[in-house]
Amino acid sequence: MEKKFKLGVIGGGFMSYAIVSGALNVGFLSPDEIIVSDINAASLKKFSDKGIAITMDNAEILNGAEFTLFAVKPQHFKDAVENIGDIACEKFISIMAGVKIISIKNALRVKPIKVARCMPNTPCSVGNGAVGIDLTDFGKTDDAEFIKNLFSSFAKVVITEENKLNAITGISGSSPAYFYLFIKCLVEAGKKQGLSEEDAKNLAVNTMIGSGKMIFENSDKTLDELITAVCSKGGTTIEAIKVFNDFDLSGITEKAVSACVKCAEELEKLQ
Repeated sequence: MEKKFKLGVIGGGFMSYAIVSGALNVGFLSPDEIIVSDINAASLKKFSDKGIAITMDNAEILNGAEFTLFAVKPQHFKDAVENIGDIACEKFISIMAGVKIISIKNALRVKPIKVARCMPNTPCSVGNGAVGIDLTDFGKTDDAEFIKNLFSSFAKVVITEENKLNAITGISGSSPAYFYLFIKCLVEAGKKQGLSEEDAKNLAVNTMIGSGKMIFENSDKTLDELITAVCSKGGTTIEAIKVFNDFDLSGITEKAVSACVKCAEELEKLQ
């Protein structure tokens, strides 16, 4: 049966808005190809302002869209699909942290369906994010390409397996907060050295952006080589690097990522 919409979205929060906006901004989808549901009218208004169809009935999504994107909080997923009954949609995309593909299939209790599980991060909202996607269910099909291209419109996509998604949570899903924390520390250090907060922030943030670009534009160099290139022997930078090494920045980072991954694993067990 032909569906009225290409993409239906259940959940009108921050990340779903980023995904929809990214797809619209590059012309990958048009407003009339999308429908979004949420229980909050205020959340839906920002979508309707873009000319997107809205509803408070999840069944309308599950019966009217070719692809359904689950973008609700994990603890609200079962409520979102409870008492839905028979549904027409057979292709699903999930950005719900900690909800495994098998849990989604069990909750829907319908004919064989396909589920792509994704782990995006918040920089997707500014068109420069990163997403890990398990497309195993879809194989090498046009549907798999659609899902990949949907996320590629606003993020760097890494195709992976579901058992790697918790690691991706620790490395990219949660790491914007790590970078914000490091920037905050640099700003505070700059203030103690006499800089204004605004100047320290501008210097630190633009340096972080530029450093990321340099990594990609110098792909023939390792990260160690890029570090060494800044550290002149007997110069200033190497003294700072010595302090980071003395206090085991690498070990602290590994412990932080491990704690994040462990939490993601525990969330999966709760579903």
